Amino acid sequence: MSSPVPSATPAAVSLPQSGATHQAGAAAASFDVGGVRLPRPFRIRRLGHFGVNVLDVEAARHFYCDLLGFRVSDPIDFGARLPPEKLAETGSGVGYFTRHGTDHHSFVFFPRRVLAELNPLLREFPNVTTNQITWQVGSLLEVSDGFDWFRSRGRRVVRSGRDLPGSNWHFYPVDGDGHINELYYGIEQVGWDGYSKPLAMHGIRYDTPPELPHRSELAEVEAALANGIPLNSGLRVNEAEEERFNVGGVLLARPFKVQRVGPVRLFVTDVERSLAYYRDDLGLSVTEEVVWNGHRCVFLRANTEHHSLALYPLALRAELGLSTHTSLMSFGLQVGSYRQLRDSIDYLKGQGVTIRMLPPELFPGIDYCAFALDPEGHAMQLYYYMEQVGWDGRPRPAALRPRIDNAHWPDSVEAHSDSYAGEVYLGPLG
Repeated sequence: MSSPVPSATPAAVSLPQSGATHQAGAAAASFDVGGVRLPRPFRIRRLGHFGVNVLDVEAARHFYCDLLGFRVSDPIDFGARLPPEKLAETGSGVGYFTRHGTDHHSFVFFPRRVLAELNPLLREFPNVTTNQITWQVGSLLEVSDGFDWFRSRGRRVVRSGRDLPGSNWHFYPVDGDGHINELYYGIEQVGWDGYSKPLAMHGIRYDTPPELPHRSELAEVEAALANGIPLNSGLRVNEAEEERFNVGGVLLARPFKVQRVGPVRLFVTDVERSLAYYRDDLGLSVTEEVVWNGHRCVFLRANTEHHSLALYPLALRAELGLSTHTSLMSFGLQVGSYRQLRDSIDYLKGQGVTIRMLPPELFPGIDYCAFALDPEGHAMQLYYYMEQVGWDGRPRPAALRPRIDNAHWPDSVEAHSDSYAGEVYLGPLG
């Protein structure tokens, strides 16, 4: 374990004052969302996929695929959208959709220089290297109604429709710091054979939510078969590796398996403004606030996890010694057990990856964790446990949480009441 940041004054914790989560500023109107009355015409169910824009895509591919174990589901060539003379200046436009499970993609890394040419927003906010923060809703109707609701409130939306590869319907609202969010319904699933959907099935490109009701994905598959499109003509990347680690009785190429992604941690210029956006516009619930060294940090959840998003003041970035080229504090990668967490740190250090330890007070709801830095300084938070919040909306009192000593990790840990709880990983480890 390397280079811990000295711990600061003990954190001051602010908990919700009642079972009803505070939703100050939420719209007074009530919407029927699947027969349930809600203050917005959608309900975020979970954090979906995430991504970063990088200068060296192939170095990122080595880090995220060879070392962390993400699998390429499809490449995408953004360079085809640029004139040849501009592409000669920016370099390759190829990026990658990757996955840890069956979702077509849970993590993407795209070419930063090329995207900056294509998207004026990235030039407006050069400190933002997050590609997108995606939130899954429960229906196509929620995407359509949510899109109308955001626009009726004068919120900035940069794109909408349907993206392929991935097949998810969506729209993209933007927060005040330029972080692109995505609200989406559905995503292509990659099955046991590892093939993504054939390019020939992509068909129509939608730039707005469709007329409803829209045909089902099953109908789209049946139409492809009727048109003679072979379903196994999609991409299957051969990523066979030597399996030499015993992970819970399964031989794998590395001694851990990423089983869940998130939370997202952002450095923001105005915590209150960002809180209002993610709480009142997106509808996330505030779980907890922490004050560390005078810095107010806010933790919000989408489902039962303690938090799927955390907001930190930008001034904290230099104090922690994290990269100044990005507003991303870190992105979470949950492995299957505490044993896998310990083994993952040893493995990555052995591969030359820089590992950072940060003050545990900044991560309530997570006990042991460490941060692996990608080649451009993006921090990936490796952890095994996330506290779960029940029906009354209250997190565990801070006094009942274990004290974490980053200089001395035990061989094993005592179970929490919610150990191995929350969203589960479906499917085999490899």
